[in-house]
Amino acid sequence: MNEKMPVLFVGHGSPMNAIENNEFTRGWEAIAAKIPTPKAILSISAHWYTEGTKVNDSDKPETIYDMYGFPDELYKVVYDAPGAPELAHLTKNLITRAVTVDNTWGLDHGTWSVLHRMYPTAEIPVFQLSIDLSAAAATHYQIGQELQSLRDQGVLIFGSGNIVHNLSRVNWELSGGYSWADEFDAYIKECILNHRYQDVINYHSAGESSKLAFFTPDHFYPLLYVLGAAGDDDNITIFNDSRTLGSMSMTSYLISDKNSI
Repeated sequence: MNEKMPVLFVGHGSPMNAIENNEFTRGWEAIAAKIPTPKAILSISAHWYTEGTKVNDSDKPETIYDMYGFPDELYKVVYDAPGAPELAHLTKNLITRAVTVDNTWGLDHGTWSVLHRMYPTAEIPVFQLSIDLSAAAATHYQIGQELQSLRDQGVLIFGSGNIVHNLSRVNWELSGGYSWADEFDAYIKECILNHRYQDVINYHSAGESSKLAFFTPDHFYPLLYVLGAAGDDDNITIFNDSRTLGSMSMTSYLISDKNSI
């Protein structure tokens, strides 16, 4: 019998984290050492943002370099994890809305930049589920709920984005966050710790800070899948709790069954 897997949301930040040794990458590595080894990983990355919901069922998903202007070293990282076609089809069938199989995408940097640090041998099968850009926030949460049973089959449901992600306000001279970034991150944190997931879905309840936290919700929505797949009594561990460059949150959440970790 498979051990029930936790669910994980990671603030992935810069693609450079794939090749740098810093507080964030060390946090990812520590979490990988803490949780059971997954049978497979279902990644919901901010960077596969599509019309409709899509799933990748390739047995050898490509490494996608969906970022520009970085050092050559970053483009030499190849994350050649196998795919998980059977689990991809199961995932498609668990979701009540229409899901299209689409192998024109692969593992984008929202996925491989983190997993390269968590599981560097790339032996664990990985497949991606896209984020429907037209769907309401509540729909993304509902899809997460529909995927809960994957946890009992040894699948790590992994959301990769950033709770605060406003690239238009990035300040390269600022190591922490603007006050509004701290405020929005704190609002989400309080809601999650108190299992008030509906208030996360209704993130505009945070007030003025929600208007600056992001202009498109692509990096926020992966969190909703993770919260949807969480259990009511799960333990919540916060790590990499920080803001950087003024307008980006690296705050990450491990949500695990009380009996599994």
